Amino acid sequence: RATAMRLGLPISAIDNTLYDAFGQRQVSVIYSALNQYHVVMEVAPRYWQDPETLRQIFVSTAGANPSGTQTTGAPAGSYLANATNSAASAAATIAADSARNLAINSIAAAGHSSASAGASVSTSKETMVPLSAVASFGPGLTPLGVNHQGPFVATTISFNLAPGHALSEAQTAIRDAMLDLHMPASIRGSFAGTAATYQQSLSDEPLLIAAALAAIYIVLGILYESYVHPLTILSTLPSAGVGAVLALKLFNTEFTIIALIGVILLIGIVKKNAIMMIDFALQAERDGMAPREAIAQACLLRFRPIMMTTCAALFGALPLAFGSGEGSELRHPLGISIVGGLIVSQALTLYTTPVIYLYLDRFSRWLRSLWNRMYLGRPEEGVAGVR
Repeated sequence: RATAMRLGLPISAIDNTLYDAFGQRQVSVIYSALNQYHVVMEVAPRYWQDPETLRQIFVSTAGANPSGTQTTGAPAGSYLANATNSAASAAATIAADSARNLAINSIAAAGHSSASAGASVSTSKETMVPLSAVASFGPGLTPLGVNHQGPFVATTISFNLAPGHALSEAQTAIRDAMLDLHMPASIRGSFAGTAATYQQSLSDEPLLIAAALAAIYIVLGILYESYVHPLTILSTLPSAGVGAVLALKLFNTEFTIIALIGVILLIGIVKKNAIMMIDFALQAERDGMAPREAIAQACLLRFRPIMMTTCAALFGALPLAFGSGEGSELRHPLGISIVGGLIVSQALTLYTTPVIYLYLDRFSRWLRSLWNRMYLGRPEEGVAGVR
């Protein structure tokens, strides 16, 4: 580039010269009564076969816009005669140039809005620089095309999954291979296509679950006017998640997006067990019953509706888990996660929910008493009959 600049050759001039010689540039269209013919400018075909032809290429310092005094686009009468010429010779020259320009423009401007503004006949001296003076070439390996991902040069490597392997295993293997290669910092790798979609969905799943839990906590806190008892209800969800994962593992089913939807559905189905018990226990406490007796009475009276709703949801999910037909494989993870989560949560929450309720109730009372002593100066709850 430095040599080309010293010789007065812009890079665009070199590019235009090579394109004119080997790029099959279309320069005009000739229209006849029946057909039209595209005029293509290039070197003779015999010069395509040998790269040594590049040594015979010369680049003009005019940069593909040759300087001259007679332009092809000049209208009749625009030619400026030299002041030293006679009027007769000037008139003859104008007539000749007008005829020649008209003939050239009839071909060059056919089908276009305007003809070329370059000089048809150059009358000034131009310097022709051989291409070999500013460029070197030789045999080598190069890609047929240069692909980009955004502003960066990128190469895409596609892969398929071997039977019995998941996409997450392939991603882990690819990351390990990149670490073993010790690639420089200027080379970066990222997933695209289905692998990128899978990676993005995994990164959004924790945020989605956390947002759902936060929304449930806020709604339950407003409903029961408590900061503690929503935690009692949410304590039933881990058992449902464990049951869903165990069921998917038992049936050798991947944890897909559809299975995640099943887990989110479990959040709404499973927590109704604790809601039924806690709703009755809080009302019993307001009527003067002790917390232990209130939650015990709630377990006895709400056992039948809890089992009825759980069985209804369980039997409703069975067709999803074991159904057949077109598209049934897409619904299997949804049904399996719901059935497994309901079975495990139902077996555990009937026993764990009363225990968690009592412990959190004691913790809530202890916090209230601590607050009264430290900030309000009141006696501990129960000592002076404060309730």
